[in-house]
Amino acid sequence: MVLDYVALGLLFFVAIVLFYGIIALHDIPYEIAKHRNHPHQDAIHVAGWVSLFTLHVIWPFLWIWATVYRDDRGWGFGQRLQRDEQSLAALHDEVATLRSRLETLIQEKGH
Repeated sequence: MVLDYVALGLLFFVAIVLFYGIIALHDIPYEIAKHRNHPHQDAIHVAGWVSLFTLHVIWPFLWIWATVYRDDRGWGFGQRLQRDEQSLAALHDEVATLRSRLETLIQEKGH
């Protein structure tokens, strides 16, 4: 008789831990988004709740969505593009300098 109550208490304990564990798990992408000051925090939070009804099928995509953005560099595409443009401009200047030096050398060699 006592074991029945222990088993029932253990069953309730496990059910409660699983229930709160799933809720805490679904909230991880939102916590990441909040920590990174993500502009879509609310959408990620709502999508996390929706993922409970889809058996967490969309949850990995929420994780990716939350982790792609960082407050210091945004989505990370603009600065890289700007660095590439600066590198391209520096290379263009270097090629122009090398061409002028080459032309100078050719002229000196020809005369």
